[in-house]
Amino acid sequence: MIETGRKQAYPLPVGYAARQINTPSRVVVLAFILVIAAGTALLSMPVSVAEGQRVSWVSALFTATSAVCVTGLAVHDTAAHWTVFGEVVILTLIQIGGIGIMSLASILAVIVSGKLGLRARLNTQAETKTLGPGDVRQVIVGVVKITFLAEAVTAAVLTARFMTGYGEPFGRALYYGVFHSVSAFTNAGFALWPDSIMRFVGDVWICLPLALAVVAGGLGFPVYAVLRKDWRRPSRWSLHAKITLGATAVLLFGGALAVTILEWNNPATFGPLAPGLRILAGFFHSAMTRSGGLNSVDTSQMHENTWLVSDVLMFIGAGSASTGGGIKVTTFALLGFVILAEVRGEPDVTAGRRRIAEHIQRQALTIALLSVACVVVGTLVMMMLTPFTLDRVLFEVVSAFGTVGLSTGITADVGPAGHLVLTTLMFIGRLGPVTLGAALALNTQTRRFRYPEERPLVG
Repeated sequence: MIETGRKQAYPLPVGYAARQINTPSRVVVLAFILVIAAGTALLSMPVSVAEGQRVSWVSALFTATSAVCVTGLAVHDTAAHWTVFGEVVILTLIQIGGIGIMSLASILAVIVSGKLGLRARLNTQAETKTLGPGDVRQVIVGVVKITFLAEAVTAAVLTARFMTGYGEPFGRALYYGVFHSVSAFTNAGFALWPDSIMRFVGDVWICLPLALAVVAGGLGFPVYAVLRKDWRRPSRWSLHAKITLGATAVLLFGGALAVTILEWNNPATFGPLAPGLRILAGFFHSAMTRSGGLNSVDTSQMHENTWLVSDVLMFIGAGSASTGGGIKVTTFALLGFVILAEVRGEPDVTAGRRRIAEHIQRQALTIALLSVACVVVGTLVMMMLTPFTLDRVLFEVVSAFGTVGLSTGITADVGPAGHLVLTTLMFIGRLGPVTLGAALALNTQTRRFRYPEERPLVG
């Protein structure tokens, strides 16, 4: 609408475009698109590609998206295909995607001007799931501190192990330690070996720190904010923290038990390992399905039953406002509470002596069903584009949508069209639940009337 009697500050197309991105969730999406585009351009440069290797714009886009969306699916062998410059570009994209683009932009704003405007606070709030704009500065500081502290501790352990256990010189050991600690805590899943970390399947000092870093990164920064204040008094923890920690523990150890039992005698995976190492491998795989993406055994040789268990764990994912993907453990747990209340015939949905608001229930249901739709459509399209069986395609699609990075070995062979489909799924999986949750939370309307009630048949 053009106002009369007032000169336009900008042409109509610019004004229209500005209005289209004038919401926090859309700004977050646009920021991720711009960073992915920049990463694609950098990875397409000759300086990023190893001698004798070639890269298409599709594979560069796929790799940049996988890094920014902290997924870990790879078309090429990271160490063999990319130069050190290319690896550093990937590492930088991983760190940016893990911390959050809006968080980094807010940090730069504070450094440059010492202030954080309301628009920047709203954008960062949408990305970090902060309760209110006034909490943003505190959350950003907490995000940075926790991220670098966890990555530094993990990198120190890995560096020491690479030096003492494998004879690596300090510089290379430090590079390996830093790269894989960042990859683990951000739940990115990139590794500098063609077999991920299968060569370290029997090394507790490599596998356990990486698994713990993935779990720590997948809890979410709101949980750490609660633990920092009242870690000695669980009764004072927020319902979100209780649900996240409880559901994570159940899924982590339950998944480890299921995977260990299913793969115990598989000669291609756990079979050759000692009993203690089989338990370690089961725990590691369960932790990686939280959104980690590294693998210590050959995932392509696992039983179909194990793939199905992994599909479920990858779809659920990690905690809200974390570096992990999936529909989030809180969404999954809330749906469980809804089912429990309905089975019991209770009028309210309760959890931890707290009543769950109806609009929160609708948000959880919406996110879950739309995520199912994305997986179904993605699987159908991939089945049409590739010759692979349903179990492998479903695993790949869920891994991409859940930003996990595990694969049955078909990533490089799905073709350019398949790579574009997986790229889209990674982008939707990383930003879909975040932006949808923010949009639903902000799109609350008050209706001054109610329609007559009617009860259609259900079931």
